Amino acid sequence: MKRTTCTKRLTSLFLSVAVFVTAMGSMAAKVDAESAAKLQLEVKSSILVEASTGRVLYSSNPDTPLASASMTKMMTEYLVNEAVKQKKIKWDEKVPVSEYAFYIAKMADSSGVYLNQGESHTVRELYKAMAVVSANDATVLLAEKIAGSEANFVAMMNTKAKEFGMNNSSFVTSTGLPADELGPYSVQSEQKENLMSARDSAILARALIHDFPEALEVSKIPRLEFRKGAEKPNYNWMLPGLIQYYPGVDGLKTGHTNAAGYCFTGTATRDGMRLISVVMGATSEPKRFGETKKLLDYGFSNYKLTKQLDKNVPVKGFETAPVKNGVEVTVPVVTGSEVNMITKTGTDAKYTPTVTFQELTAPIQQGQVVGKIVLKEEGMKESDYLQPEDAAKAGVDIVAGQAVEEASWIRLFFRSIIEFFSNLFSSGTGN
Repeated sequence: MKRTTCTKRLTSLFLSVAVFVTAMGSMAAKVDAESAAKLQLEVKSSILVEASTGRVLYSSNPDTPLASASMTKMMTEYLVNEAVKQKKIKWDEKVPVSEYAFYIAKMADSSGVYLNQGESHTVRELYKAMAVVSANDATVLLAEKIAGSEANFVAMMNTKAKEFGMNNSSFVTSTGLPADELGPYSVQSEQKENLMSARDSAILARALIHDFPEALEVSKIPRLEFRKGAEKPNYNWMLPGLIQYYPGVDGLKTGHTNAAGYCFTGTATRDGMRLISVVMGATSEPKRFGETKKLLDYGFSNYKLTKQLDKNVPVKGFETAPVKNGVEVTVPVVTGSEVNMITKTGTDAKYTPTVTFQELTAPIQQGQVVGKIVLKEEGMKESDYLQPEDAAKAGVDIVAGQAVEEASWIRLFFRSIIEFFSNLFSSGTGN
């Protein structure tokens, strides 16, 4: 009788604990949802993304194409970096000021560094002017340098946008200036403004940061002295020493036209996690940074990167991979790097590992990439990521834990005989 009573009490206790844990998990999810709802951003569209995984942490109207103004220059920055990498141009190469660049420099209400005809400036100087103080004159000069004309450069921009999967973007100028406000250089087009969605702007920012991380070394410069004695502050007021400083911010690009309102693609790091934020259509310059702060505060408060697997460790159930023509028929495999996933604070996410191996033929070198491990979080969908492929790529390489030499023909001959008889007897036993 006592034993039965004790058992009932224990059962009751376990049930109470289970209910409490479930309630706490539901409460945490509810609090997170409520926090997102309370953001109430005063912008036309927005998105917040964790850079390494592509997880979308918050979004509002993210896929509507809107005027992007000078956020356009992120694409110009990418193509300049790419041209340098491909050795089409050099950072220290001098570029003479063209008539078009000189015209843009004289335009009223156009940000610039007042390029004069007869001057020459290096690609690096022009790039800094474009990235730090959003210089339109420096931007068109770089576009002409790379493609021969702005029209040719814009074609390159639109091609690259398609490569990136920016499905709601279309460019008509290299700068973000309206196409019909360039005087004799105006573009004859029904589309007057460059267009990007918030999602596309985040895709572009992520590509720039990933492929050319050195771009952040420029975008984080708070003030630029292009001409001696004429220092200009970065339009990104969230950088150190500027009026809306936010710890961890090191980029990326602001934008403003009458049609676009005030826009900002920002990025910041904290505790090893990088977030990318986009706000479009804010009503004032301070507002775009205030709304960005809300996004970043929300992201850093509610999410974190957690290590799921160490580097150089085997994955349970996938400890070896088959090898053809090797001294050994399998090779031990381990993770090529740490496996980190984004998780909500206060929740215990569950992940299912999926490992795919390449078709391997000896010889195999130690450390050679032999496959990939993807961790899929329970309940996650493609729409929870910046791009569909991010869901499939949420993992790291699997590498060979040791070398496997190629087997001699004699070894392979006798192995094939053994396998033949082994299969024969197995087949006979089955009958």
